[in-house]
Amino acid sequence: MPNDSKLLTTIPVGELGIIALQSCTTLGERVDAYISKWRTKRNHAEKTTMVFNGYEQDSYLVQSKCPRFGSGEAKGELLESVRGKDLYILVDVTNYSIEYSLYGKKCPMSPDDHYADLKRVIAACGGKARKITVIMPFLYESRQHKRSSRESLDCALCLQELVSLGVSNIITFDAHDPRVQNAIPLHGFESVRPTYQFLKALLMSTNDLQLSKEHLMVISPDEGAMNRAIYFANILGVDVGMFYKRRDYSTIVNGRNPIVAHEFLGDSVEGKDVIIMDDMIASGESMLDVAKQLKARKANRVYCLCTFGLFTSGLEVFDKAKEDGIIEKIITTNLTYQTPELLSRDWYISADMSKYIALLIDHLNHDASISKIIDPTDRINDRIAEYREKHTIRENY
Repeated sequence: MPNDSKLLTTIPVGELGIIALQSCTTLGERVDAYISKWRTKRNHAEKTTMVFNGYEQDSYLVQSKCPRFGSGEAKGELLESVRGKDLYILVDVTNYSIEYSLYGKKCPMSPDDHYADLKRVIAACGGKARKITVIMPFLYESRQHKRSSRESLDCALCLQELVSLGVSNIITFDAHDPRVQNAIPLHGFESVRPTYQFLKALLMSTNDLQLSKEHLMVISPDEGAMNRAIYFANILGVDVGMFYKRRDYSTIVNGRNPIVAHEFLGDSVEGKDVIIMDDMIASGESMLDVAKQLKARKANRVYCLCTFGLFTSGLEVFDKAKEDGIIEKIITTNLTYQTPELLSRDWYISADMSKYIALLIDHLNHDASISKIIDPTDRINDRIAEYREKHTIRENY
């Protein structure tokens, strides 16, 4: 149970409601279970007062659905009242496992479809909710975060549209470029990094890491991920290195300029375990190329830590990399859809984010500060000290 002594000094904004869209059902159920357990055990003297109405429940999930017509058109529907509720809507725009019928043909849902369903559910609330917070782990269109030529800025448009629909706060994880929040400067936007969950998953799965600069190094695969790598390296007390991408800007392949080569900047990695950090694995081409170059420089074990594991080109290339000794482990979060095949791989570790999201929702519903939750430095230092002493860490923390 979390340390919530400060939380108890504030009252809830309104009765809590969680809408987990079809794309986020599993994650939503885990989040709901945590909050229900905590609030049942929590000793509130005011639990029976009017301001705490509906505070302790078996479940806070509000049932919704988005049925579709044969033409592919849809509508958002709420199956219970949301009047006066403090609503939190969870959506995974990358979940391609859900299909719908379009003129008799099965079509997988795209990010556009998931985003449209999110707007439909918000519209179905009809302005009756007290406050709406959208939790969108993979920020819709966040890879299109800046304009290079005559291009649309879809992520900025998405944020402005959600605000116009009455959304008060938007929570995402490890946004490709957090500066997209400049599109809505007067509204809430949080880009949370799962650094603590990465460290926990890594230390629980590996009992022989030596957390020193002589034996470990953190690598950024490009300049965009450098801030993540620097922070992680600093808390571990190790050195950091970086690759930068040389691209062929004269051609476009699959919507991007192809990478010609990765060039390395940093100290020798010979004999060291190496941690590569990035925000996402798409096809994996860039990540595996970096891993191969590190192995060519005589690195020991290579661990890949990425917030979102999309694996858009399948898993076979990673199976081959594991077989060839290129990678040791890949750790990504459960913030996006994970196939059963991925979860069965011996080289894959899932970092569970449900408890973290539950803490965020619980604090925000109490109108309490989330600064300590977003900054996990103290918790990380405690786990590192525990690992150095025991070469393992506790599951529950």
